[in-house]
Amino acid sequence: MDPSASARSPRLMDQLRDALRSRHYSRRTEQAYTLWVRRFIYFHETQHPAALGEREINAFLTHLAVVDKVSASTQTQALSALLFLYRNVIGRDVGSLGDLVRAHRTRRLPVVMTREEVRVVLDQMDGDERLMASLMYGTGMRLMECLRLRVQDIDFERNEIMVRNGKGSKDRVTMLPRSLKPELRMQLKRARAVHGQDLAEGWGRVPLPGALERKYPNASAEWRWQWVFPQRRRWKDTRLRIEGRHHVHETVLQRAVKAAVSRAGVTKHVGCHTFRHSFATHLLDSGYDIRTIQELLGHKDLSTTMIYTHVLNSGGQGVRSPLDRL
Repeated sequence: MDPSASARSPRLMDQLRDALRSRHYSRRTEQAYTLWVRRFIYFHETQHPAALGEREINAFLTHLAVVDKVSASTQTQALSALLFLYRNVIGRDVGSLGDLVRAHRTRRLPVVMTREEVRVVLDQMDGDERLMASLMYGTGMRLMECLRLRVQDIDFERNEIMVRNGKGSKDRVTMLPRSLKPELRMQLKRARAVHGQDLAEGWGRVPLPGALERKYPNASAEWRWQWVFPQRRRWKDTRLRIEGRHHVHETVLQRAVKAAVSRAGVTKHVGCHTFRHSFATHLLDSGYDIRTIQELLGHKDLSTTMIYTHVLNSGGQGVRSPLDRL
């Protein structure tokens, strides 16, 4: 069989997706890995990866660093995708890659808003978008962790939020800001009304993680599994004649934050993830232990959390200018 013909067929990519899903990789990781494998194949003129080896992998990764000038993390992601492909789909370990040209790793400090900047940005938002942005700042959740909250993840009695299947497929517990409890209760009341209407019209089911949908066929219609922030409209599959309701799409909140930052007159490059950076920095500034903050953020390595100490110790907060001593 011609290897190049096999590369053009969907079979290899289907095998890659199946291997990723069987190991419970996230959908975003699946999208990224399949993209890198396609780029690798087309870089080598649609030759099948089974016919390629370490030299071709080296050439592709070097091209990314030298010609495309990708970041070190992007190059590492591409390498991880190819290593996964060879080990788990092709069934071959990758040996030494020789003199691989590594992308330059730059050390960048995260953008952090002051408390006043957080306040004025939130003041420019309203409705669900304001509540979601407030949750990201008040809990340290990532964008998708916030959007994927389910009803059962919120514990009002213990003032806790369970973040399930976060980055690295890890669960963790973070605090529930007491000031947001009334708004969250109202949001759940609205979401329950939407769910009730969906059920009355013959729908009201949401996708469940892993194999739970097969194990508990009726659980997807239960209230506890519903999204805290459901979309306004149901999606429709006209071919299968089914309808469902997903959680709010990430672009809705991203656009709302961008517009609020512009109206607030904040000149920093602020996005949804900036609320998480600000959460960590402000906790550290308030004297909380860095390992506690590491647990709240869900960082595997303490060195990842340590970057916020550099934010606090740099610039005007860490060093007094000699001009002020004149």
